[in-house]
Amino acid sequence: MQAVAMSAFGGPEVLALQTVPVPEAAAGEVCIRVHASGINRPDVLQRKGAYPPPPGASPLPGLEVAGVITGGDEAAMKAAGLAVGDAVCALVSGGGYAAHCVAPIGQCLPVPAGFTFIEAASLPETFFTVWSNVFDRAQLQPGETLLIQGGSSGIGVTAIQIAKALGATVIVTAGSDEKCEACLGFGADHAINYKREDFVERVNGITEGRGVNVVLDMVGGDYVAREVTCMAEDGRLVIIAVQGGIDAGFNAGLVLRKRLHIMGSTLRPRDISFKSAIARKLREQVWPLLVSKRVKPVIFKTFEAKDASAAHALMESNQHIGKIVLTWGPEASAVAAAAA
Repeated sequence: MQAVAMSAFGGPEVLALQTVPVPEAAAGEVCIRVHASGINRPDVLQRKGAYPPPPGASPLPGLEVAGVITGGDEAAMKAAGLAVGDAVCALVSGGGYAAHCVAPIGQCLPVPAGFTFIEAASLPETFFTVWSNVFDRAQLQPGETLLIQGGSSGIGVTAIQIAKALGATVIVTAGSDEKCEACLGFGADHAINYKREDFVERVNGITEGRGVNVVLDMVGGDYVAREVTCMAEDGRLVIIAVQGGIDAGFNAGLVLRKRLHIMGSTLRPRDISFKSAIARKLREQVWPLLVSKRVKPVIFKTFEAKDASAAHALMESNQHIGKIVLTWGPEASAVAAAAA
């Protein structure tokens, strides 16, 4: 089969199509004929040698796919209500940049009714991440306020829409007026251009000094100290990336006085049972929002698989709003015939 592999660690140019063996599904897995693959920031880190796949995972990049089941563990598929020919999207630990990919059955979700494979491929990584961190870990509740750092990213546009659909007030930061306007269009209540405004001052003004209940932070570094100052009592800060650095000095006294919770997580190394539990919650609580169009995929641009290097260059430019997706043939644009 054709797959996008890395010739070495380095820039986008190290990505190229290669011919590799088709993977075989093990117990508890399905094999998927991939029509589209989502691109995510961890893929860029893996390409640079900074985010190796967990033990046992495919060395190929790619954490999310959409396509059609071609085979696998028949008994486990039957127990999960899946069958050969079903259209699914799946979260994987690697191997997504390929024409065929194996995925744990528990990490597969049906392609929502009316969705193309491109749209479905944009869902798993960001939706699993947002649900796990904002709702499972940080326990965002209806009526609370969420601050999202990087609101125009794939994670950001997903968090905006789910949080709004479930009754929260949403404040985002973004790096341009254009991105701020886009975030408002996705449902954010307030958007702050962090290059022109102090987000701490704006947040405290918006909340009349109360602060936000939950912060979703993809920056880390010196943002942590600033976030602590604009959080409400019993606020929860969840760090999911450290693009701004790993060192974060902050006022521990404020953490004590406000009873703040500071936590972090990475999803890729977690075991199948953990991810499968997230999939069940998404199927129950978020997939109906997708079917009803209250939450929508945001696709910025698609690239043919052979142009994966250009797709990575776009992601690193930070000019995109939403998701970037690789396609594996014309079927990627088709509405999934077997959608649930």
